Amino acid sequence: MTGDPRQFAPATDRNRGPILDVLRRVLPARGLVLEVASGTGEHVAYFAQAMPGMAFQPTEYEAERRASVDAWTAGLGNVRAAMPLDATASEWPVSDVTAVFCANMIHIAPWTACAGLMVGAGRVLLPGGVLVLYGPFLREGVPTAPSNVAFDTSLRARDERWGVRDLAAVAALAEGCGLGLDEVVEMPAHNLIVVFRRGQ
Repeated sequence: MTGDPRQFAPATDRNRGPILDVLRRVLPARGLVLEVASGTGEHVAYFAQAMPGMAFQPTEYEAERRASVDAWTAGLGNVRAAMPLDATASEWPVSDVTAVFCANMIHIAPWTACAGLMVGAGRVLLPGGVLVLYGPFLREGVPTAPSNVAFDTSLRARDERWGVRDLAAVAALAEGCGLGLDEVVEMPAHNLIVVFRRGQ
């Protein structure tokens, strides 16, 4: 008998409610949400149960993570099986989506992954669709909290290509891909939700 493939991220219990509040406000009642870097799958399972009118396509680069996602979402009719996705790939396995959601990815990946996310989202989003990012950011080069300074230092120690990203730099990338900055929402634990919208 195999063990439970579900993985756990303790922060999910703390942030999923506030994130859901924003998603309910910025997403329509129906459509398809592409989640990039679904992680454990806890987020998409929670959002899918709370928004039954939306369909969700989770993705993960690592096979073990995809197994965790599928285990967390088993039995949810509005969640598709997790698919492999490299954000930097020139082609993504899904298109014509209402929204792209990505939490806690761009700071624990090379800058090329952030650039790939913007290019890919600009390509697959329907007109008027949104890209929703969640995580820590710098604002005008300044961390949003002292704890983010320590976090950035620890990230760069693990991989020099990682680090907390500057919001202005991310917004400039997005704009170059046809995604305008729509709003910035202050979140618990000194994180932000950043909403970009594709032009009509």
